[in-house]
Amino acid sequence: MNKFFAGFALAAAVVAPVQADDMARAEEIVSGRCFLCHGMEGEAASAVFPRLAGQHWEYTAKQLAEFKSGKRKSDTMQPQSEDLTPAEMKAIGRYFEAKQVPGREVKDAELVAVGKFIFHRGNQFTGLPSCASCHGVKGHGTPQLPRLAGQHPRYTEDQIKLFNTRERTNDNAVMHTVASKLSELETHAVAAYIATLD
Repeated sequence: MNKFFAGFALAAAVVAPVQADDMARAEEIVSGRCFLCHGMEGEAASAVFPRLAGQHWEYTAKQLAEFKSGKRKSDTMQPQSEDLTPAEMKAIGRYFEAKQVPGREVKDAELVAVGKFIFHRGNQFTGLPSCASCHGVKGHGTPQLPRLAGQHPRYTEDQIKLFNTRERTNDNAVMHTVASKLSELETHAVAAYIATLD
C-alpha cells in the first residue's frame, strides 16, 4: 500500500468513529426527549407536531439553534434545545434526514386538486406565487428552505397562520407575504396536497 492510500485509510479510520459517535449521541438525544413528540422515525406522534423525517439536516439544525436563542419562539422547544451544542444539533438533523415517512393517501380528491393547483401554479388573481417556486415541484425544499412533502396538514396550516400573524418571524419575510395572500380554502387545500407528497 502506497503512502497516499495508507494515509487515506488512517484518516477514514479516525473520521468514521467520530461520525458513528455523533449518530449514537443523536439517537440517545432523540430517544430521551425528541421521540415523545416527533417519534423515533420522525413520523410525529400528533398532527400538531412536525414530521422531521427526510428534513434537510441544515434546516433542522438551524431551527434548533433559533429555538435555543429565542429567535424562533416556542415554550416547548426552547427548553428542549437550550442545552444542545451545535454539533448535537447537526447530528440530530442528520439522524432525522436519514429517516423516511411516506405521504398520506388522498382523502378528499377535490380539495387536494385545488391544493395541487395552488402549490404548482399559485393564484395569478391575488398575486400568490406557487409553493413549488421555492420548495420544489415535489416539496423537497433545500438546505435553507424546509422540506414540506408528507407534512401533517394541521402543522402546515398552523405555521401558515403563524407567518400571517407575524408570530413566526425567524425565517425569511417571503412567507409573511405568501401567508397573507392565502385564503382559508387555499390554506386547507395546499396543506392537504402537501401531505400526499413523499
